Amino acid sequence: MIDLKNIKNIYFLGIGGIGMSALARYFKLLGKIVSGYDRTQTELTDQLQAEGIEIHFEDNLNLIPENIELVIVTPAIPKSLKELQFLREKEIPVLKRAEALGWITDRKKTIAVSGTHGKTSVSAMIAHILHHSKLGCHAFLGGIAKNYNSNLILSKKTEWVVAEADEFDRSFLHLNPDIEIITSMDADHLDIYGTLQNLTDSFSQFAGKIRKNGILLLKKGLQLNLPDLRDFTCYRYAIDEEADFYATNIILKNGFYQFDLAMPGSVIESIDLGIPGLLNVENAVAAIAAAHLAGAGETEIKSAISKFTGIKRRFDIRFRNDDIVYIDDYAHHPEEIRRTVLSVRQIFPGKKILGVFQPHLYSRTRDFAEDFAKSLGLPDEVILLPIYPAREEPITGISSRTILDFMDQSKSYVSSKAGLLKDLESKIFDILLTMGAGDIDQLVKPIEKYLQQRSKN
Repeated sequence: MIDLKNIKNIYFLGIGGIGMSALARYFKLLGKIVSGYDRTQTELTDQLQAEGIEIHFEDNLNLIPENIELVIVTPAIPKSLKELQFLREKEIPVLKRAEALGWITDRKKTIAVSGTHGKTSVSAMIAHILHHSKLGCHAFLGGIAKNYNSNLILSKKTEWVVAEADEFDRSFLHLNPDIEIITSMDADHLDIYGTLQNLTDSFSQFAGKIRKNGILLLKKGLQLNLPDLRDFTCYRYAIDEEADFYATNIILKNGFYQFDLAMPGSVIESIDLGIPGLLNVENAVAAIAAAHLAGAGETEIKSAISKFTGIKRRFDIRFRNDDIVYIDDYAHHPEEIRRTVLSVRQIFPGKKILGVFQPHLYSRTRDFAEDFAKSLGLPDEVILLPIYPAREEPITGISSRTILDFMDQSKSYVSSKAGLLKDLESKIFDILLTMGAGDIDQLVKPIEKYLQQRSKN
């Protein structure tokens, strides 16, 4: 493994990715010379450039800076990228993003959060609690934490790192955590794993990466082939049933939840969650449990979690007046969509929900088309946008209409990004819910502007 401490000049391929940009920011703050390439200019790449990081958006060998000592690459970058091939030919060391994160976490006490959904919210909650406790932490997040307007959180002096442990490409196997959380293991990334069993086996391998005398915090009901439990302690958590850590006395107050947290030997009473959504109560149970096990105190936990304002694109209320609420969410898996819509239903009973969904990946659309259709049947009406391909080439016969074929087409149809605002003009709804992991986020501000204008008319 390369000693990153002695590396000065680092080049990022795919620097605009949420995980990559956090690493880029971290190394920049360490005094490294950081630069990078991404195919798309975004608000996040604009921020990185404003922070002094040189970025270009064309796969052009002439734009690669000189004196590069190390390349860090995201799995989303295709192997055919000319810059990547050129840098490999020059025999400049290339690390995967997960390997670089592994180098950082190997030098700290680490809390790693994994799962096919929920890991960004749980990671951010843990980081927020620890940052406001006597412990402090560094955190590498898969989303922009609103409290910090960043995906990177740093404390002046700390032993702890909080990191998302991404199952894609088996990246999480590069981490060796002291406390490990597994939130979910729904079938996903079947282009990588092939079967749900292979995915589950990989999570079992990840559980085997826990350091000696460490802790595994596992959502109740998940089944793993756990390694020798003499080397670590396993706790279960839940929201609506007894476990080692579980929420009880859950009350909805003015759109937000209050609950008690039962723990081994004690109860933390009257926890006020600063963000909406019943799904976030479950996320908070996992986060508070991890923070408590790391050594955060009850008063620190209650104060921090009440002031946590959430993650951009995670049950993110973007607009609200007396008539309409607009929520944007990253949900891109059938189970995530189901949980998000049901959370909306619980907070806004009886309201008419218009969902807008952009499928992410041709392979995911192919593998889960019928499941997507079931989850997307929960809103009152749905507009599907074209598939966001990300790292994939098109698959013959697969499009958003593949999902539509399983849906009630009297209340659902396929539109375009360019035509969405026009579509909204003819719709009557109480709740607008945009969902997806692609570039649907580019529509958020135009939608906000449209709703502001609509409210004036």
